[in-house]
Amino acid sequence: MIARRNGFWIKRRPGCWIEMTTRRNLFLVPFGTLFLSRRRSTWERPAALPATRLVFGGDVMLARYTGRLALDHGDPAWSFRSLAPFMADADITFVNLESPFSDRPRIADGGMIFRAAPEMVAGLKLAGVDVVSTANNHTRDCGPYGMEYTLNWLSRNGILATGASASKTGLQEGVLLERNGVRFGFLAYTYDQSNGNHPVPDPRVAMLDAARMREDVTRLRERADVVVVSMHAGDEYKPRPNDRQIGFARAAIDAGARVVVGHHPHVVQPVEHYGNGVVFYSLGNL
Repeated sequence: MIARRNGFWIKRRPGCWIEMTTRRNLFLVPFGTLFLSRRRSTWERPAALPATRLVFGGDVMLARYTGRLALDHGDPAWSFRSLAPFMADADITFVNLESPFSDRPRIADGGMIFRAAPEMVAGLKLAGVDVVSTANNHTRDCGPYGMEYTLNWLSRNGILATGASASKTGLQEGVLLERNGVRFGFLAYTYDQSNGNHPVPDPRVAMLDAARMREDVTRLRERADVVVVSMHAGDEYKPRPNDRQIGFARAAIDAGARVVVGHHPHVVQPVEHYGNGVVFYSLGNL
């Protein structure tokens, strides 16, 4: 059933319901009425559990034009000012961090090499961002130093990161947040980590490997009631997901994830209800 309420489009499905804002690249997924038991593959109704609202955003660019606008306005959080009240009101807010932070110059000039100034983290904090994906094709744009700096900088500012880690072991664990008595686990994967600049893969960045993802989801379900998988994949500016996106996303739901959040195409792609979960194939640019 689809209905409109308080400015939101609402689609109800057995076992969950989704509020989609009029801004199509922000999706609100409340959990709490029902959630997946870690011990059985059936739905259970928790006793008096309140709804928990999650906001998922797509690609967040804090460099290039966005960085110049922030500098022009003298406000590193300027690009988030209009959205921040909505985003910060959620119980958990998640985005894909498309540009690494670094206090050093970029490793190359020009082209699609991104570097966000450290002060640009103010926008993420203003918007109440709790978790970011650091698994994408720009993760290593600032080299090993930039990747490590990004992870440390996010941690120092109270933001969890998944998809890239200081160690391979930590990468497979994902991150965990508890809200209203429900434990939410987050994992992230990318189709590419080199952006054409690094011939040797870094094992600390999670690649789009379905077999590994299944193992990670199974392991995380031992600690989480709800598993969210982030997927950086797809063809840029195409309105529909490709076969690789569909296969990976459905494999994640089959493995026990409840939500798959896609980004990279830079346009909004369809939402699919599959099995016991929901797939946002691409949320576009935030």
